[in-house]
Amino acid sequence: MSFRIRVAAIASAVAVAAIGAGYVLSAGAAEPALDKVKATVQKALGPNVEIKSVTKSPLAGLYEINLGSQVVYSDATGRYVLNGDLLDTQTATNLTQEHLAELNRVKWSDLPLDRAVKWVKGNGARKIAVFSDPNCPYCHKLEQMLTQVDNITVYTFLFPILSEDSNTKAKQIWCSADRAKAWRDWMTAKTAPGGAGTCDTPLEANLKLGQQLNVTGTPAIIFPDGTRAPGLIDAATLERKFAALKKS
Repeated sequence: MSFRIRVAAIASAVAVAAIGAGYVLSAGAAEPALDKVKATVQKALGPNVEIKSVTKSPLAGLYEINLGSQVVYSDATGRYVLNGDLLDTQTATNLTQEHLAELNRVKWSDLPLDRAVKWVKGNGARKIAVFSDPNCPYCHKLEQMLTQVDNITVYTFLFPILSEDSNTKAKQIWCSADRAKAWRDWMTAKTAPGGAGTCDTPLEANLKLGQQLNVTGTPAIIFPDGTRAPGLIDAATLERKFAALKKS
């Protein structure tokens, strides 16, 4: 199950009229065209949504606006906005998705893995990090799928965004004597975690981290090369990704 944070919630508005503000320009910000886009867009929607960068797109006269969780496009005046994918027909490449993936690449070594629930199967050589809500149905399906995968280490960042009960269960799981067992028992067998959940937890920090990394849905899987898979994937897709990582 997915959710929308503030930036993603703007998407429908982008489709019909405008985009967000709270603007940070990338290299080249001194160009008059970029300044004009900045001023117009900022005035349109105000300061509540951060625009991470504005750059020239490969198409003349079209500017790429990075909202973190999505990329949209504007003309040089900032008046007209296009919400959609830019395709290169010669190379059969989705330039929007390709660039968004690069913009959202995560540095694995920067992940605070001590704030994650860790479990290991086999030799644990293959690693993933997952942002997951205890009450997310697709997160449950992912955990059940992972029981089919060998030689894996999973770092789960408890990310309770669906309900107050999600927060309660996340606290109970984190405060359990065996966090990994409590997490997997709940996610694979619906065995409810016990205890009051009154210890210090990293939940608030995890929520802030997810926002910083533009995690807009659960589950969100991050691989050691910094790429991600938003949403549920199957075992075959995961194995193909691991094989690609091994070759790289």
